[in-house]
Amino acid sequence: MVDIDEGVLWEISFGIGEEEPRAVVVLRLRTTLGAAVHSDDGGFLLAQGQSLQHVDLNGRLVREIPVIAPGTASRLNDGAVDREGRYLVGSLALDGRSGQEHLWQLDHDGSLRVLDDDLNLSNGLGWSPDGSVLYSVDSVPGAIWARDYDADTGRCGVRHRLLTVVDGTPDGLAVDEEGNLWVAIWGRGEIRGYRPDGRQTESISVGPPHTTSCAFAGPALQTLLITTAGRQVGSTPPTPWCGRIFVADMAVSGRPTTAWRHIA
Repeated sequence: MVDIDEGVLWEISFGIGEEEPRAVVVLRLRTTLGAAVHSDDGGFLLAQGQSLQHVDLNGRLVREIPVIAPGTASRLNDGAVDREGRYLVGSLALDGRSGQEHLWQLDHDGSLRVLDDDLNLSNGLGWSPDGSVLYSVDSVPGAIWARDYDADTGRCGVRHRLLTVVDGTPDGLAVDEEGNLWVAIWGRGEIRGYRPDGRQTESISVGPPHTTSCAFAGPALQTLLITTAGRQVGSTPPTPWCGRIFVADMAVSGRPTTAWRHIA
């Protein structure tokens, strides 16, 4: 998991016989860190500032992949890997611009494909269990999009709005083995569960109002880790539990993640 503003990559481990998971620092960077995924060579792919950084396990740079054009007041935000090891990552504006942010796909040949170029704040990403549907969040309009996705080729269909969150802001998300979406609702202190048709079924509440993301973890992938923002946001004062990671025992399992297939 990442601390975006501090540029820190954390590892959450579940030791045998331990009652609580443990968090340890893996890397400390000098820029923002929007997202991080494992690489199939044992390192990481980092959405760092305006570029993707392929680093080894010790943080040494293997390759830099420029993404955002120099001089653009944007940074990379959330990212995720599809079933075949392609990486998708989006951006957010740093200067109040709207409707100009992107969602990119990094293919196996090193090329970048623009999937969206009209977003306000690209956020959570996930796929249906069979990889045939891509879900993506545009936080500011509260939109969760869905589109057909060919995992073999990376080709996408036309997006459509699966649902709109009107009483909070959708942030990061996770998809379970049954295809349900679990979405962090910024400003409401919740993780909401949605069916693949967009119907809400559940809500998990935590104390801090700014839930940021969630992920399935643990030996059976039945532990939902819930992250929260750790600083004051706007006029909302911080609460005692801001910045904490919360744990929820789930009746459904998550799905194993795929490592990014690194480019030689």
